[in-house]
Amino acid sequence: MNGTTIRTPARRRLAAVAAATALTAGPLAVAGAGSAHATDQGRASATVLRTGLDVALLDKTVNVPLAVSLNEVHAPQSAEKTALTARLDGVDGGQPFSVLRADVASARATVTGAKAEARTELAHARLHVPGLPLLSLVEVDSVTSRAVCEAGRAPVATANVVGAVTVLGKRVTLSAGGPTEVKVPGVGEVRLDLSRRETTSRTAAATALELRVSVNPLKLNVAVVEGTLTLAKATCESPAAPAAAAPEKPAAQVEPQQAAAPAEVAEAGLAETGSGSVTPYVAGGAVALLVAGGGAVVVARRRG
Repeated sequence: MNGTTIRTPARRRLAAVAAATALTAGPLAVAGAGSAHATDQGRASATVLRTGLDVALLDKTVNVPLAVSLNEVHAPQSAEKTALTARLDGVDGGQPFSVLRADVASARATVTGAKAEARTELAHARLHVPGLPLLSLVEVDSVTSRAVCEAGRAPVATANVVGAVTVLGKRVTLSAGGPTEVKVPGVGEVRLDLSRRETTSRTAAATALELRVSVNPLKLNVAVVEGTLTLAKATCESPAAPAAAAPEKPAAQVEPQQAAAPAEVAEAGLAETGSGSVTPYVAGGAVALLVAGGGAVVVARRRG
């Protein structure tokens, strides 16, 4: 009794400690799983116009970098711009110089937990550079670009140039197979790359038009313009895909034990005492001996 009384509380204490440990470790395990599922945020950017030009004035005695960005937006936060004109001050005799005019010029970037997207649109646009105040460097009817990066899916980049394209007063036909070069004697030359698209496993970039420019009107060295221009560019980077949750293991099932039949209990009890299949016969013989012995004692008492 004492041994049983001592061991039972000890077992109960161990069970209580194990239960408390499981309850304490449970929230920590859940917190660790939550942090493991955190995802990286996506990114997106859109630009209607970006210039990287070097303008040399007065026989290259004055160099003015022409760095202009029109409707340039970046996200993780959604953003949109729709300015129609980009100007540059201090080039054309100190007067504001209009680099781009357009009927439509919009850029939009959007990022959510599952997708990053950027798009640009430019319609009826005319691009000018210093030295050519009356002649457009390029005119386009419509250009668009779009980049979509969705978590767990392949990024998509698209760019389109719709309608006529005029370069230095010459109408040109662009080819997706390679760059198009336009040379105008006494004015300059322009090289155009149409609809450039690049994708990786998580990023996409689309550019409707990219121009390489070299302009020196009549080689007067009044305004020499060299560099690059980008029209309608969209880029994105997809959010990281959430980690796949490990499948939960089914709880161990304990099958209830059925109560043993009385015969089985009896047999089990006999087995524990070392009895075998001959036990019933031995027990029967013992009973017979007891009966016989009892009868002999009765007869003896009567005789006495």
